[in-house]
Amino acid sequence: MVSLRYHPPWFSVAPMMDWTDNHFRTLARLISKHAWLYTEMIAAETIVFQKGDLNRFLAYGPEQHPIVLQIGGSNLDNLAKATQLADPYGYDEINFNCGCPSPRVAGHGCFGVRLMLDPKFVAEAMSVIASNTDVPVSVKCRIGVDDHDSYNELCDFIYKVSSQSPTRHFIIHSRKALLNGLSPAENRKIPPLKYEYYYALLRDFPDLQFTINGGIQTIDEIMKSWFMEISLRPHQVNAARTEGAHGVMLGRAAYSNPWQTLGHVDSLVYGAPRSDLTRRQVLEQYQIYGDSVLGKYGQKPNVRDVVKPLLGLFHSEPGNALWKRNVDSAFQHCTTIKSLLEETLVAIPDFVLDSPVGVAPSGCTEAFANSKSLLPPPYITTEKEIMYA
Repeated sequence: MVSLRYHPPWFSVAPMMDWTDNHFRTLARLISKHAWLYTEMIAAETIVFQKGDLNRFLAYGPEQHPIVLQIGGSNLDNLAKATQLADPYGYDEINFNCGCPSPRVAGHGCFGVRLMLDPKFVAEAMSVIASNTDVPVSVKCRIGVDDHDSYNELCDFIYKVSSQSPTRHFIIHSRKALLNGLSPAENRKIPPLKYEYYYALLRDFPDLQFTINGGIQTIDEIMKSWFMEISLRPHQVNAARTEGAHGVMLGRAAYSNPWQTLGHVDSLVYGAPRSDLTRRQVLEQYQIYGDSVLGKYGQKPNVRDVVKPLLGLFHSEPGNALWKRNVDSAFQHCTTIKSLLEETLVAIPDFVLDSPVGVAPSGCTEAFANSKSLLPPPYITTEKEIMYA
């Protein structure tokens, strides 16, 4: 398997529509060499019906490994065809979206998180995807949908999918989704986090791999979540990581503050020597990439598209607000990434540009500590339940 060449997915950046495109992933990889990166969700139908233009949707630079393709859909034939078409691109894993609450996906599209209500279909879909690729497959889901939000219902979903397909890795967003009345943004904030469900899954499905997602903002919280797992399972830290029993996925925190988030991943999560990399060096490399891809597909990507992932690089730093205003003005006339950076970076002090990543910011870890006392009763199933699933 391709993924065996890389460290396990102890840390990954979540798939985010309109965010985790080639440009952001290129920036992310310049900052972290070991974080697992996910594509935006790509609908199976997009891959099938755009097969004459697949590079636009599936191509990526080899430096982006390890990288996971996330696909969505509810048609088994299209999922099979999409996997066949994507397989030559050499992704390290293929992930199936069972967690997106967007109305255009879960509503009109009838896939995403709505599929959690049909674990039999998800198992069929995962079997179809796995039969058309040699790389591992995984599912990203919520802990529930609408009123189907009990721990037992979540376990039923995990049990049926894992027992009826080759799926052994689940990424668990620790909130349920409300399909009516909440926007996707509200679904990321309003339903309460229930990390205790995640830790109970580790207890009840010891042969499966689970990655926790939702509400985690800092490396500090990531490290606390690992020690929580250790308290539930009597292994040393490295043993727990090596088993792949616990990974952490961050989404918007990694996008909005990539330097302070991704900049600590290699050293604090993977144990690599601390890097002397600076933001000036990152921008020098990113500028070369950016100018090489401008207009690759007609008028796209343009300067604004390529610069978009950089807008969080100086999060909370001196000069950040002025730099963003300068960038916004520069969009009107700059035709290259090099000219835009030369014109705007005067707003950022040299000590910011030339300093390596500092001390990791602290986060709120009480939620993980409290989860241990809130674990639901162990899950129990029967063969009869599975036979009639």
